[in-house]
Amino acid sequence: MVSPTRLRSVAATIVLLTTIPVALAQSPVMKPKEAGFTTEGLARIDAYLKKEIETNKIAGAIVMIQRKGETAYFNSFGIRDPGTKEPMTPDTIFRIYSMSKPITTVAAMMLVEEGKLLLDEPVSKYIPSFADLKVGVETKGEGGTSLELVPAKRPITIQDLMRHTSGLTYGGATSMVKKAYSDAKLNDGDFDNAEFAERIAKLPLAYQPGTTWDYSHSTEILGRVVEVVSGKSLYEFKKERILDPLGMKETSFYVTDPTKKSLVAEPLPSDKKLGNAEMFDPRIVKKWEPGGQGMLSTIGDYARFTQMLLNGGSLNGKRYLSPQTVAYMGSNHIGPSTGVVPGPAYLPGPGYGFGLGFAVRAEPGASVVEGSVGEMSWGGAGGTYFWIDPKESMFVVLMMQGPSQRVRIRSTLKNLVYGALDN
Repeated sequence: MVSPTRLRSVAATIVLLTTIPVALAQSPVMKPKEAGFTTEGLARIDAYLKKEIETNKIAGAIVMIQRKGETAYFNSFGIRDPGTKEPMTPDTIFRIYSMSKPITTVAAMMLVEEGKLLLDEPVSKYIPSFADLKVGVETKGEGGTSLELVPAKRPITIQDLMRHTSGLTYGGATSMVKKAYSDAKLNDGDFDNAEFAERIAKLPLAYQPGTTWDYSHSTEILGRVVEVVSGKSLYEFKKERILDPLGMKETSFYVTDPTKKSLVAEPLPSDKKLGNAEMFDPRIVKKWEPGGQGMLSTIGDYARFTQMLLNGGSLNGKRYLSPQTVAYMGSNHIGPSTGVVPGPAYLPGPGYGFGLGFAVRAEPGASVVEGSVGEMSWGGAGGTYFWIDPKESMFVVLMMQGPSQRVRIRSTLKNLVYGALDN
């Protein structure tokens, strides 16, 4: 007799496979040989993730690999929620955190293609409070370190928001400006994107605009620009132009359907924190729609998005961006000619530049993990990760919730995937 748990898992798989586009719907018949992988190499992914779960590093995970239009690998492991012990299934909903950023950037680039937005325009054109911003400069004297506010040498541009060179930052304790962001308690309360932008505009910049790559709230502000230009909420615009057309039915900012709240993946009880804060609860609906960190998705939904980008902006006969626009997004926007320097915590790492919305691999070596020049990638603080490798006609999506394990597992997975290639 088949258990109810197994039936739910099978049913969820059928739902995923009948709703994802034909280009992604090769499972459950995986074709590793046709996709150019060895079965032995892919089996190492199974063994690795099973070991991670058995040793209580993560609760569960799902991985999908598509190459040359074939599903080379699609497997789920462990449980979605340590509290309920429900198995990890393809309909599991994940907090994707910063994997929201590429979706928001695609939304903005749609407006660029339509002539409604220019990358060199000042953000203050759309959010007036961003005019006349000040930059915080730390100076050391006999009485200690003080923060001097100096005028910004140029305005923050739309491109700065997309490539994290705005001078905005995140909170922390590594500088006086970052501490000011933490002290401002930007996430406290129930507010919308417009109010969040006003909160940010009151704070000093950490760097002069256009000079330094520093991970930041830039994409939240970009989301507000999308709202101003489109006249719609960020979610309304994304839903109308990206999510619904792509069939990303489970991708949103909050879980509002009571029947789906149990589908949200949870980390191990010992791994719930991102810094000093716990992972947000997507079942609690708020006004804020943070374009840089607040979205939820499933592996099938995000696979559609990555396949669209791998295809050069189209999927199943519908075009979302032109091939030239996708290639432009995937070029290095902080290369030597830009004068941009990496900040103290340069997340892309050696060998990587940054495009519009995600990291781009600029060198074949330098990085400690395998990959191809031209790769586009980014991850979420909760553990999710994706990369698109145009050279190999491949994308990979990893879904899990394990903040403290994410960097190590992502690196290992990349090496395992490239080590499994046969041609």
